[in-house]
Amino acid sequence: MHMAMRNARGAALGAVLGILGAVAVTAALTYFFYCPCSRVPGGWLLGNEVTEAVADWSFANEVPLCQIQVQSWLPHSVNLNCMSSRGRLFLSCARCDGKMWSTAALANPNARIRINDSVYRVTLTRVQDAEVLDEAWNARAAKFGRQAARPRQEGWWSFRVESR
Repeated sequence: MHMAMRNARGAALGAVLGILGAVAVTAALTYFFYCPCSRVPGGWLLGNEVTEAVADWSFANEVPLCQIQVQSWLPHSVNLNCMSSRGRLFLSCARCDGKMWSTAALANPNARIRINDSVYRVTLTRVQDAEVLDEAWNARAAKFGRQAARPRQEGWWSFRVESR
């Protein structure tokens, strides 16, 4: 009888651990394939793959956020402000230095961007020219209804997005 109780406890513990393991795997898969969610990063971006090059990105101004996927040791995706100016697409990032996505983008500029349900293969280039940074800053202000006259924040980065 003592042995039967021990076996029953072992079976119960095994069942609980199995359930916890299944929940953990489900959560990890949801995170990897469903997110980015708000400020929680995600993994691989799902959506309709668009293979044609985009010449005019102005449609990006009609969505509140874009999702960018960069390659680190695993695909890493985040929600970012995206804005178009004269058909060119920019991503913005405050206090960007050292963030996982921007560090990965600098190391490997090949990325994927999701706008609505469409995913595009792109190349990211950090903008360092002050005139182009101002263009991106003003495009961001126009998209979000903010004052363009306000000076650009210190530590504000922008990346130019181009089809590949």
